[in-house]
Amino acid sequence: MDGNDPPRGAGRISRVTIRVLIADDQQLVRTGFQMILDAQADMEVVATVADGAEAVEHARRFRPDVCLLDIRMPRLDGLEATRLLAGPGVPDPMRVVIVTTFDLDEYVYGALRAGATGFLLKDSGPTLLIEAIRAAAAGDALVSPSVTVRLLEHLARPREGRSRPLVEPLTERELDVVRLVARGRTNQEVAAELFVSLSTVKTHLGSIQGKLGARNRVEIAAWAWESGVVS
Repeated sequence: MDGNDPPRGAGRISRVTIRVLIADDQQLVRTGFQMILDAQADMEVVATVADGAEAVEHARRFRPDVCLLDIRMPRLDGLEATRLLAGPGVPDPMRVVIVTTFDLDEYVYGALRAGATGFLLKDSGPTLLIEAIRAAAAGDALVSPSVTVRLLEHLARPREGRSRPLVEPLTERELDVVRLVARGRTNQEVAAELFVSLSTVKTHLGSIQGKLGARNRVEIAAWAWESGVVS
C-alpha cells in the first residue's frame, strides 16, 4: 500500500440495512411503499409481490428482515401468510408487520396472535410505517395508535384457558416489567420508571420471554392482559 493511500476501510460508513418484502394486491400501494422505503438510507426493498402465496414463497427465498403484508390478498390472505412465516411452531420465525385498510378488531387480534410484530392502517402515514419497520427489525413491536386502545380493551377480557402456562413463576420485578410493557412502554421508559439500567430491562425481558414461551413484546402484553396481571 502506498503511503498516500488511506487505510483499508477508511471513509466507509458502517450501516445496517433493513431488508424488506412488500406484499399487497394493489400495484399503487406496492409502488408507494417501495418509494418511501427505498428513500431511507437504512432500508432496501428486496421483493414486491401481489398475493399471499407469493409472499410466503419469496419470504422463504430471500429471508427479509421484515415482511410488510396486506390482509386481503388473493390465493392466501395476510393472516394465513403470517401464520406460515411467524406463527406458533415456525422454526426461525420472521418479523411481520400487517399494513391494512381494514380497522377491524378480529383482524388486529388475529394478526398479532398469528405472530405479527406490528399492525398499521394504510392511512397511518410514512413516518409510522418507517418506525414500525425499524421496531420490527429490532425485535420490538408497534401498533397504530388508533387501534391500540381497543386492542388493549379486547385483551383485557380474561379468557378461560387462553392464558399461556408459565415454565416457572415470574419474579416481582419481572411482573413490574410485564405490566409496563403491556401498557406500551418502551425499554427506555421501563428503565426510567423502575430506576434500572437499559441492559437490566433487556435481561428481564429475555427471562420473561423464556418463562412465557413468548417470542416478542406483543405476546408478553397479550399474556399480561389475558391473565389479569394488568387490567
